[in-house]
Amino acid sequence: MAATNFTLVTEFFLIAFKEHPEWGLPLFLVFLSFYVTTLVGNAGMIILIRRDRRLHTPMYFFLSHLSLVDLCYSSVTVPQMLVVLWDRGTVISQARCAAQFFLFTFFASIDCYLLAIMAYDRYAAVCQPLLYVTIVTEKARMGLVAGAYGAGFSSAFVRTVTAFTLSFCGNNEIDFIFCDLPPLLKLTCGDSSTQEVVIIVFAIFVMPACILVILVSYVLIIMNIMQIRSAGGRAKTFSTCASHLTAVALFFGTLIFMYLRDNSSQSSEGDRVVSVLYTVVTPMLNPFIYSLRNKEVKEAVLKLLSRSKPSGTP
Repeated sequence: MAATNFTLVTEFFLIAFKEHPEWGLPLFLVFLSFYVTTLVGNAGMIILIRRDRRLHTPMYFFLSHLSLVDLCYSSVTVPQMLVVLWDRGTVISQARCAAQFFLFTFFASIDCYLLAIMAYDRYAAVCQPLLYVTIVTEKARMGLVAGAYGAGFSSAFVRTVTAFTLSFCGNNEIDFIFCDLPPLLKLTCGDSSTQEVVIIVFAIFVMPACILVILVSYVLIIMNIMQIRSAGGRAKTFSTCASHLTAVALFFGTLIFMYLRDNSSQSSEGDRVVSVLYTVVTPMLNPFIYSLRNKEVKEAVLKLLSRSKPSGTP
């Protein structure tokens, strides 16, 4: 029998787009501009919501946490991507890789839960308008957000411990731009079936459970909207949900494509493109999606800009 290399791996070599080394600098500049936009956009949204009293509502309370999580979520992965692109690869220890994977999974899970909570909030606002203030109280808001952070921590902890009790051997090269699960599973050796089942179960618990809450909420919202006789009233009611639906489609669409399919059939280049969408593009777009489609946010931005103008400026 042919000899197999079972040298245990204690560090990984991250590399990306090695087939196209000329892409390194252009992609570095593009990702850097996206990251700066993400930081400014999400931090700006948080500051805007805190400063404008008209935005002190449950929907914007949840949105401020979504912006905070998006900011952290992007910061866990994008700086690493920039290093990989600038140096054309970088060595990362297994402990640091595990920490990055934990934080990435933690914030990604919270993102899923918050989007589900925001769908429930829209259901309560549209379908139970008279009871809305008694359903989504300050105590309920705090409890839902605390639950999202707690569930995100539990999921990330179990998945990280399970993933990094696997044995990695042979080639230590990860043809990816950060420590994510699909490329790591390709480096495992020995029997990893038990760990993979645990990882898959937790993935199923987070994504499909959140998607189910979102789907049920929007089915009830659509049924309620269809009972409104005025076409203008239906359009106005649905417009309050449009920005959230756009964010849901962007985030869950790319995650489903990445994780809920057979790992063996994944191409590294295709995975990298999808990973860029959910780690770089989606966190950058979310503040613009909500600000461009929400009248209250646009008015708050204009008010803030008018305050910042010097008194003598026309």
